[in-house]
Amino acid sequence: MTRILQIPNYQYPHIGGIEQVARDIADSLIGNSDIQQKMICFNEDAQDGDCVCRRRETVRDTVDGVEVIRCGCFAKVASQSLSFTYHRELKKVMKEFQPDIIILHYPNPFVSSILLPLLNKKTKFILWWHLDITKQKVLGKLFHGQTLKLLRRSNRIVATSPNYIDGSPYLRRFKDKSIVIPNCVRPERLAVSDYTKEKAAEIRRKYAEKTICFAVGRHVPYKGMTYLVKASKYLDDSFAILIGGKGELTESLKEEAKDDKKVEFLGRISDKDLIAYYLACDIFAFPSITKNEAFGIALAEGMYFGKPAVTFTINGSGVNYVNLDGATGIECPNGDSRAYANALKKLADSPGLREEYGKNGRRRVEENFLFDSFRENVNKLISDIVANDQ
Repeated sequence: MTRILQIPNYQYPHIGGIEQVARDIADSLIGNSDIQQKMICFNEDAQDGDCVCRRRETVRDTVDGVEVIRCGCFAKVASQSLSFTYHRELKKVMKEFQPDIIILHYPNPFVSSILLPLLNKKTKFILWWHLDITKQKVLGKLFHGQTLKLLRRSNRIVATSPNYIDGSPYLRRFKDKSIVIPNCVRPERLAVSDYTKEKAAEIRRKYAEKTICFAVGRHVPYKGMTYLVKASKYLDDSFAILIGGKGELTESLKEEAKDDKKVEFLGRISDKDLIAYYLACDIFAFPSITKNEAFGIALAEGMYFGKPAVTFTINGSGVNYVNLDGATGIECPNGDSRAYANALKKLADSPGLREEYGKNGRRRVEENFLFDSFRENVNKLISDIVANDQ
């Protein structure tokens, strides 16, 4: 029996990119009778139906049949949760569960400082590298030495794209033990129903005779929504710019777009309605601008629905690994809103090009970014780690 402990920041019902990858890893291994899994993470206020979590509580529950230890938090510093119980609970699970393999989702610097002294020589260590610390530059410098220790101690480093390995000043130094496992799209989560078909038809009727450009994501700086709003100013009224999601920049984005009737803010979108907007749109806009966007699950989802994508060039990011310029969409110079508007115009003026890019995008996702491929890659990684321990 191989015991695997995963360490993400949070877990479902809290929804985020890292949390979804951790859940996908667990799902990939759940059918293997030779593997036993646990997770430990911080708790966070979140709810999905009857599943309710409260930030300050330290509790044990299960997600998809895997035990999750959630440690109550009392504060956040630089987006990192602080907990009085985490150290105790991690020591306890290390002693009682005695994991053979630990998967740490990076960045998670405060947890890393607790974990490193607890790692023994026999424990295999996988560092799942989601992104470099770029926003909190002081934090990045403070934990520079610790990050190098993590990388040296790791048996494998997993990046979500070859672009990130080449573009990261850390991963470039450890290419010999770095591998690529792209994030995945789960078709069952994107299943089209009668409701989504009718909702998509309703959206198309509402914006009849317009080119529908759809974007969705948190309204935070690295998502680049302000550049999409700016791009709209270069477009005529034959366009509808629909922006889903919310965040710290929502009000400033609305203020920036207040005189532009083409731009509409949709707020948070339910999973069912999200599928409808993917179906209804003509172009999927993904205007992220920094390496904080390491891959782009929403980008891959838009492409899965056969929509041409418009992105910015982000050196070292997987965004330009997912969307291929001139094949599945158009890539624009980073932050150039006029170029972005021109790309939207080009696609709007050429239904044939939209169809070609859309078909190529769907094929690219099916061949590279579906859950079946992800599951196969995860199981191979674990098999290789176990085999090297014999």
